[in-house]
Amino acid sequence: MNVRDLKYLVAVSETLHFGRAASRCFVSQPTLSGQIHKLEQELGVTLFERTNRSVNITPVGEHITAYARQVLEQVAAIHTLAQGHKDPLAGPLRVGAIHTLSPYLLPLFLTELRERHPELSLELTEATTDQLLGGLRDHSLDAALLATPPDRDDLEAMALFAEPFWLAHPRDHALYTQDDITLKDLKGLDVLLLSQEHCLSEQVMAACRLTERPDTGPIAGLKASSLETLVQLVGMGLGVTLVPALSVHAGRLATDRVILRQIHIPGATRQVRLVYRASFPRQPALTLFADIIQKVLPNTVKLVALNG
Repeated sequence: MNVRDLKYLVAVSETLHFGRAASRCFVSQPTLSGQIHKLEQELGVTLFERTNRSVNITPVGEHITAYARQVLEQVAAIHTLAQGHKDPLAGPLRVGAIHTLSPYLLPLFLTELRERHPELSLELTEATTDQLLGGLRDHSLDAALLATPPDRDDLEAMALFAEPFWLAHPRDHALYTQDDITLKDLKGLDVLLLSQEHCLSEQVMAACRLTERPDTGPIAGLKASSLETLVQLVGMGLGVTLVPALSVHAGRLATDRVILRQIHIPGATRQVRLVYRASFPRQPALTLFADIIQKVLPNTVKLVALNG
């Protein structure tokens, strides 16, 4: 039994026709039929019931074919791994990103990445921090763009940039005429937050020195799931909020009713990292990926040396 025989077995099971299976495998029908017959002799079971008009897989043939598919998947994984060592950018790279980063960062680097490295197939997933960490743990993701440090010893991270928070307040707010805004100015204001599954809400609370989410008042029941929704609520006069600098770039959150402005409050920033498993075999690909991201970032964020 060899990999070729398993490919023949899967092809016949999927087509239920020896001629079509042979065409799929680029061999003659007698060659494929002969190998399937030899495989049945080796295993001592009948894999397919044949008549002049039909081919049907036997119950034991179905079970054996299921294992054959698993073996072929593992063989493909071995080839991908080997190719990755020869060319770290060849093949798919599965990267996740948090909701508050993905729509603002991805448009900055995707075109550059495709132009410079067309051989790299980037597969992107947008999810919460917990979901992305789960993807790293179960190997459905190769890396994740996060704004929190790794939570396990088997995960490592490349620090990419520090992203300051900007203040969003209504156009007719008292802060409109104030040049510099301090932490003291935010005290007593209704600070709008994303729902709890987003790490940004905790980071904004820390920046504003909030010890708990509001449980009373007009904003207690608000559970926004996007920055766009938060800014619209600010425009309705329901409060203020802090948004990451990249979300402001190129006017992505711009609205006539909201002012978006820089603030200088110590700690009002988040650290964006590329997190990955320490055992991931294509780390050179991640380094090149991180380098491209850093090359296209605007000056509203502060880069971190990749070897630092």
